[in-house]
Formats: sequence, structure tokens, C-alpha cells
Amino acid sequence: MRRVTTIQEVRQAVAKERAAGARIGFVPTMGALHEGHGALIDASVAECDVTVVSIFVNPLQFGPAEDFQKYPRDLEADEAFCRARGVDLVFAPAVEEMYPKPPRSFVEVEELTQGLCGAYRPGHFRGVTTVVTKLFHIVMPDVAYFGQKDYQQLAVIRRMVEDLDFPLEIRGIPTVREADGLAMSSRNRYLTPEERHAATALYRGLMAAKEAMEQGERDAARVRELVRAELAKEALVREQYVEVVDADDLSPVSYIDGRVTVAVAAFVGTTRLIDNIIFPA
Repeated sequence: MRRVTTIQEVRQAVAKERAAGARIGFVPTMGALHEGHGALIDASVAECDVTVVSIFVNPLQFGPAEDFQKYPRDLEADEAFCRARGVDLVFAPAVEEMYPKPPRSFVEVEELTQGLCGAYRPGHFRGVTTVVTKLFHIVMPDVAYFGQKDYQQLAVIRRMVEDLDFPLEIRGIPTVREADGLAMSSRNRYLTPEERHAATALYRGLMAAKEAMEQGERDAARVRELVRAELAKEALVREQYVEVVDADDLSPVSYIDGRVTVAVAAFVGTTRLIDNIIFPA
């Protein structure tokens, strides 16, 4: 496994592999890797000849009051994680490499970014789609892998790739969870033991919603209330949103008669966590 830090190095390395007929898999990350990332990497290693992982904490997707400065960074541990999973190339650029000048060009997906997290994190998805576009142009993968935990992000990236005719496939990988159901996230490490215990309310709420839908509940308002009831049981949990949306275009639904996503965002202490389930799976 090699680690490179410049755009030129990545392009040269990937061009050489592509010229030899290799299928290129790509996993874009912000580091602080965990088993959720591991599932993306494993899928790429299994399905592609060469796997590239980027590790870059992208300032464009953080708001002024968010956690850019304290976001966990441990490049050596991340490298070891990638090496153990069979990654071929790690791209770990500095901010100055990705943005040598203050950016004046951006990529933005409309409508799908307005609700859910987009309503509370203005500019976030513009930062995501801009950096992902840059990374796609740099790596030029055949397949890119994203986790379903960040469901809105996955939907937005899929629509961007479709609308702009990117020559690659987007693969969504199911959420990886801890034994008690908590979705794996780099931000989980912010949680105190008490907060970590309380955080399972998100999963409990989603499971209550899933059970109700499996038993025939089709009123989205009732489904939302089941999730909220679980969140309300934990004093350390503060709901930001609970929504039931169309699984494809993310539009809110009032009656469940197709495939939907039940999505939740909440603060556990000062840490913001998100989770979701897709029904039917």
C-alpha cells in the first residue's frame, strides 16, 4: 500500500493501473476510520482490482460553529486500518493541495439538499458535492462507495452523478452498527459513557417505527411519533428532526405507500448524530 499526498501522484498511480486494465474502486472518507468505513473498503476490495481511499477533512462542508477543528484525525491509525483491509492507495492531501486558492466554483444539487440535514446545515451539501466532484475528477474511479448511514448524502451524490453524467457507478453500503444498534460514526468517540448509552435511543426509535410499519402502520405522523417517544425517554438526547421521506427524492410523505426512509438527527450532549432505516428494506 502507498500513501500519496498530491493530486499528481494519485493521477499517475491510477493511470498506470487503468492502462493495465484495472477496475478502480474509490472510498472517499474524512478519516477516523471505523468498521463502517471498513465495510465500504471491503466491498471495493472484493469488487475491484485496485482500491483507493481518500482521507481528507473537507473544510467546505463544515459550518462556522461546527467541529472542523476538533474533528478526529489520526492518519497513522487510518493508514494501518487501510493496509489491513487490502487498500492499494491512500490519498491524504493537505487543505492547501485541494484548495490552493479560495474556491470560486461550486457544485450544488437542488431540492434534495433542502430538507433533513440540509435544513440545519446550510452550505453543507454544497461543500460535499464540490469536494466529491473534485475527488472524482482526480481519482476517476469506476465505482465509488458510500454508506447508507449518511442517506441524504448518498441520494444527493447519486443524483449529481446522474445529472452530470459522471462515468462511474455509485454503490450504497448498508449501515454498520455496534452490538446495541448504535450506527457507527467517527463522532461517536465524542460521547461520554453516559451519552453513549443514551445514544441508543435513536436506534430504538427507528426499530419501533420499523415494527409498526411491518405491522401495517401507514400514517407517517404516527411513525414519527414512535421515534420521538424513544428519544424523549433520554434526558441527554435532544431531537433535531424526525422525518419520513420518499426513499428516492427525499420528499416528505404523509401516507406510506412506497419505499420510504425514516431519518432522525439528534444531539446527544453536544454531539450531533444521524441515523435512518429504509422500509421496506
